[in-house]
Amino acid sequence: MFKKILIANRGEIACRVMRTAKKMGIATVAVYSDADARAPHVLMADESVRLGPAPAAESYLKAELILLAAKETGADCIHPGYGFLSERESFARACEEAGIAFVGPPPNAIAAMGDKIESKKLAKAAGVNVVPGFLGEIRDTEHAVEIASGIGYPVMMKASAGGGGKGMRLAWSEQDVREGFEATKREGLASFGDDRVFIEKFIESPRHIEIQLIGDKHGNVLYLNERECSIQRRHQKVVEEAPSPFVTPKMRKAMGEQAVALAQAVGYHSAGTVELIVSGADTSGESFYFLEMNTRLQVEHPVTEEITGLDLVELMIRVAYGEKLPLAQDEVQINGWSIENRVYAEDPYRGFLPSTGRLVRYRPPATGEGVRVDDGVTEGSEISMFYDPMIAKLITWAPTREEAIDGQIAALDAFRVDGIGHNIDFLSALMQHPRFRSGAITTGFIAEEYPEGFHGAPASQALKRKLAVIAATIDIERAERAAEISGQLNGAIAVGDHRVVLLDGERFEVSVGERVTVDGQTVEIEGEWGADNLILTALIDGESLSVGVVRQGTSWKLTAHGASHLVQVLPPHVAQYRHHMIEKIPPDMSRFLLAPMPGLLTRLHVGPGDRVEAGQPLAVVEAMKMENILRAEKAGTVKAANFAEGDSLAVDAAILEFE
Repeated sequence: MFKKILIANRGEIACRVMRTAKKMGIATVAVYSDADARAPHVLMADESVRLGPAPAAESYLKAELILLAAKETGADCIHPGYGFLSERESFARACEEAGIAFVGPPPNAIAAMGDKIESKKLAKAAGVNVVPGFLGEIRDTEHAVEIASGIGYPVMMKASAGGGGKGMRLAWSEQDVREGFEATKREGLASFGDDRVFIEKFIESPRHIEIQLIGDKHGNVLYLNERECSIQRRHQKVVEEAPSPFVTPKMRKAMGEQAVALAQAVGYHSAGTVELIVSGADTSGESFYFLEMNTRLQVEHPVTEEITGLDLVELMIRVAYGEKLPLAQDEVQINGWSIENRVYAEDPYRGFLPSTGRLVRYRPPATGEGVRVDDGVTEGSEISMFYDPMIAKLITWAPTREEAIDGQIAALDAFRVDGIGHNIDFLSALMQHPRFRSGAITTGFIAEEYPEGFHGAPASQALKRKLAVIAATIDIERAERAAEISGQLNGAIAVGDHRVVLLDGERFEVSVGERVTVDGQTVEIEGEWGADNLILTALIDGESLSVGVVRQGTSWKLTAHGASHLVQVLPPHVAQYRHHMIEKIPPDMSRFLLAPMPGLLTRLHVGPGDRVEAGQPLAVVEAMKMENILRAEKAGTVKAANFAEGDSLAVDAAILEFE
C-alpha cells in the first residue's frame, strides 16, 4: 500500500481524505495558501507545504508547486479532492509523468468526460439519452440568441468545463441570453480557465438524480445506487439524500446500467458520478437524460457511504494502488436513509448573500448515533472571499427518510455558528417543509416555495409556548443566582416564579414552579436545564428541544426550528405598564446602490448623469467565484459613482448615489 499521500486541496475534503488515510496507516501531507496557514487540515496532517498567496490561481491551482511538494516530501500518491485540479487532465497526466499515483480516473477519461460538450457527444454515441441542445462552438451573443430561439425557451447556458453550479445561467427569453451569455463565459474562464459555452433545453419540473460509480483498473465498474440532489439554489446543491424518494428499483437499474456502460466506454476507474436530469412530470420515470459526468469525488458522497457502508475514499486509494474492487454489483446494499445539508456562509435573511469573516463561535452538534459532521474549520477560523462559502456538511442516517429528516432538525438546532451569516435556519425550515417531507421536490423547489425570500420558518403555537417557558425559566434562574451573590441582594428581594413573556407580538403568562403553566396550560419538563455554549437543551412535553440563547439588550434572542425570536421577559408588575417596545428607525438608504456583500466590482454600467430605469443592470460584483448583477430598483438619475471597476467593496458600501 502507499506510504504517503498528499492531498491537493483544503478545507473539509482535505480533512475527510486524511481521516481515511490515517485509518489505513498512510502518512499525510497537506498543502496550503497563506490564508490557510493555520487551518485544521494543515494542523491535522503529518507534514505541510506552503504553496503561495491566498488566491487559488496563485496556490491551489498551481500544479507545478503541488508536484514539487509531493517530490520534496516523498509522497507516492496525490488525492485531488474536489474542485481545484481534481478534473484537470493535465494534472493527472503530470502526476503520471512524475511517477506519482493520481488517486482518480485516468487522464483520457477526465478529458472525455470533463468537457461537457464532448461528453454529451460520447454519451449520445453510447446510446445514452441526452438533453436536446447545441453542442458546437458558439461564436458570440448573437449566435447564442439564434441557437436559443431555435431550441425554444427556456434554455440553460453552461460553461463547458464548469461544475459546482458555477458558469450556469437559465434563460427564459432573448433578453436573458443577451444579459447572461458573456457573464457565463467570464465565470467559466475565471473558475475553470475555459470560456466555451453550450446551450441546451431546460427540462421543466426537473429532478436532479445522480448515480455514484466506482471502478477498478481490471475493468470492473459498479453503480452504488443514486442520490437525489434536487434541492438547489442558483444551481448549487443545498440538500442531498440517498436513496431518492422518486427512484424505483426499475429506474435505479436502468440508470445504473447506462452509467456503467458510459464509464466502461472511456476506460474509467476510481470514483465518479453520472448526473441525470429526470422529468418529475413523467410518473413512469423513464424520461431521464444525461447531464454530465463528474470525474472526481462528489461533495455529497457521505450519504452514499451511509447507506452502503462503504468508504469511497478508501476504495479510491485501493483502486489507485491497483487492487480489485472487494464486492460485486449484487452485493451493493441500501441500508436506511441518509440526508446531507450543506452549511454555508451566506445570509438567507439577506437574499443568501455570501458572508465573510471570523467564526467567533463554532460548535457543531455531537456526532454519533446517526449524526456525522464533515468540516474543515474550527472556532476562530476565517471564512474568506477567496474560496467556496461552505462551512460544513451535516449528515444524518436513520432507518427511514422521516427519521433522517427529524434527525437533521434536531442536529441543526444544536449547531451553533456566530460571527458570520449562515444558512442553518433556512436548512431547518427546508427539513420542516411539508412539500420536502412528502418527497415531491424539483430543482425549482426553493424558488417556488420562497419567491419573496426567506424570513424564517413559521413557528407553531406549541413551539411558541415552549420558547416562552424557556425564556421565563432562564430569567428566573438568572434572578435567583443574582439574589444569592454575597454582598448583593442577599436574598432580600423575592424573585418570584411568575413572568410575562412577549414573543412575536403575543403575550404568554408563565408560572415556573413544581408545575409549569403557560396561560393556564401545563407543560411537562423532564430533567435539568443545562447551558452549553449558549445552547439550552431540555425535554419539554416529551420532546428534546435545543434552543440557541443570546442576550440582546433587555431582550433575549431564542433560535429553534429554523427561526429566531426576539423575546422580552417581564415580571407581572412591570408588564402591566409595558405596552410596546421603542423601535430604532434605520436611516433612509434608498438613494444609494449598496454592495450586498464584500467582493470585487468587476463592471460598472453607469456613471454620473446617466438616467436608469427599474430593472436595468447597474453593476457586477464578484464574490466567492460568482458574479452578481445589481439592478436598479426604480427609475432615477445617477448623482455620483463612489467606486471604480477593480475596486474591492465592503458589505453595504455605497457604490452609486442617485439624485
